[in-house]
Parts: sequence; structure tokens; C-alpha cells
Amino acid sequence: MSDLRNQKRLAAAVLDCGENRVWLDPLHADSIAEAVTRADIRTLVKKGYVKAVQKQGVSRGRANKLAEQKAKGKRKGPGSRKGAKGSKARDPRKQRWMRTIRPLRAELKGMRDEGKISPSVYRVYYRKAKGGVYRSRANLISHMRTDGAIQEE
Repeated sequence: MSDLRNQKRLAAAVLDCGENRVWLDPLHADSIAEAVTRADIRTLVKKGYVKAVQKQGVSRGRANKLAEQKAKGKRKGPGSRKGAKGSKARDPRKQRWMRTIRPLRAELKGMRDEGKISPSVYRVYYRKAKGGVYRSRANLISHMRTDGAIQEE
């Protein structure tokens, strides 16, 4: 087999890849050796005698398996934890806020739809809930009873 370094260099330029990714068909080494211009190389590429080898990637298989297990709630034991139970890392502020506000808003909407409170009262308590006045659903209801906003069932 003759020296095909120049052809390989030209092929790398034509295929827009590195020389290490250029594949030259060993069965057609003679016709490849005759190619001296980029145009010659292009014809060889069309014939399939010269190709760019596919780039190697990193498999996502292991990562996907890990993500699958985490979705099931696995791999969350004490050995995997960093930070205290109530820390921002383990329980972000936003998550905590969502766990508080969603039930409050649902409760207020339910009361308004059932006619237990008027839309104006709903709006007052909605704004207070948004301001972080109430700790929980029970806390909201007790406040409303104390204020006389809802009548005793």
C-alpha cells in the first residue's frame, strides 16, 4: 500500500473532519493514490471509497438507568444526602411555599364556589394568604372563624 497521507489530508479538508476520522477503503488504495486534487477526492467520496467515521459519543445508558431509579424514589438514603433536613439544598424555599399556598388557594376557591364566602371576602383572604399570613389550611380556617368571615357549620 502506497503512502496516502496527502489524500487523507485532502479528504479531511473536503469532509470537514479531522484526519483521524478519515476512512480510506483498503480495497481501492490504488484509485485513492491516483487522486491528487480535492475534486478527485470528492468523486471518491461519492463512490464510497473515502468516508468520515462517525464521532464517538458518551453513552446515556447508565445516566438513564440512574434517573429511572431516582424517579422511583431510590438512591435517596442517608448516604446520598448532603445538608440538613430543612436546608435549602434538600427542601428549597419555593417548594415549601408551593406546599403551603396551593392548599390555601384551593380551600378559598372551594369556599367561594360553595357560597360560604363572598368574592370580596375571598379576595381579602387570598391577598393575606399570598402575603404569608397563614401557615396551613387549618390556620386559615381558624382565622376566618375568629374574624367571623365564615359561619359555623
